[in-house]
Amino acid sequence: MSVLVYVEQAEGKFKKSVFEAVSYAKAIADQQSTNLTAISIGDVADGELKELGKYGASKVLNVSVDQLKTFVNQAYASVIASAAEKESADIVVLSNSFSGKGLAPRIAVKLKAGLADGAVELPKIDGGKFEVKKTAFSGKAFAITQLTSPNKIIALNPNAFGVKENATDVAIENFSADVKQSDLGTVIKDIVRATDKISLPDAELVVSAGRGLKGPENWGMIEELAGLLGAATACSKPVSDADWRPHSEHVGQTGIAISPNLYIAIGISGAIQHLAGVSSSKVIVVINKDPEAPFFKVADYGIVGDAFEVVPKLIEALKAHKG
Repeated sequence: MSVLVYVEQAEGKFKKSVFEAVSYAKAIADQQSTNLTAISIGDVADGELKELGKYGASKVLNVSVDQLKTFVNQAYASVIASAAEKESADIVVLSNSFSGKGLAPRIAVKLKAGLADGAVELPKIDGGKFEVKKTAFSGKAFAITQLTSPNKIIALNPNAFGVKENATDVAIENFSADVKQSDLGTVIKDIVRATDKISLPDAELVVSAGRGLKGPENWGMIEELAGLLGAATACSKPVSDADWRPHSEHVGQTGIAISPNLYIAIGISGAIQHLAGVSSSKVIVVINKDPEAPFFKVADYGIVGDAFEVVPKLIEALKAHKG
């Protein structure tokens, strides 16, 4: 038996969350005293594929066919399931990203496997039990899920495990799997990426703001603060609904769920719908002039003050520190 990890690529490149998933899968493979194989789908250069060896993959299955150059949920799930069967992999790991959330249940059905999505720690294996700690109730709690099926699928939350180098000699092997026409009923014709911005799901630092900013014209200081920190920018739902900021920046229950190492919320009250998407953050800093704002109840650090006074002072302090 072995462990298989799916490594998603964007325009032929791997993101940090991929190396984190490989690091996590390698740790599981070590638990099981077995080897780790990665599968990549799409056009990825050999040099990029060899990078996976730094994090523990001893083999990389490379799938490069015209039909699968862009992400197709059902077809990718079929290919990954075929690779798991070829490698006799009883554990499949992938990142709990936007595409991972669609792939994991489909792969589980194809392999008749148990699924633990939103994993935050390595599995605990004791006396035949295989238990995975995962997020539950939109990130408001944790659950211990016991997987009892022979095959198991684990989707790892970004920023939950960290990237850990474990250099291994890696072999690259072309892999061909039959793609059924029925798997290509819906295909993506075009993808437009905001290439000048840090991807929210992958961001380790996020600066977010809400209606307390009073209008889109005041977002300059948020972007400046984020730029100084090397952070992604985000916003609350009312802000995106009012078209102050693009919907791609909306974090919360109905937006993007994130789990950065640091989340700075500025002028956001902290409604339960917003908290559902950010509560997995390791450290939460809240800046709000209302001392009764619900966000302060879950914050690790809180500043009661006017954002228009506090944020410029933070920017000055960061510039002085960098200077």
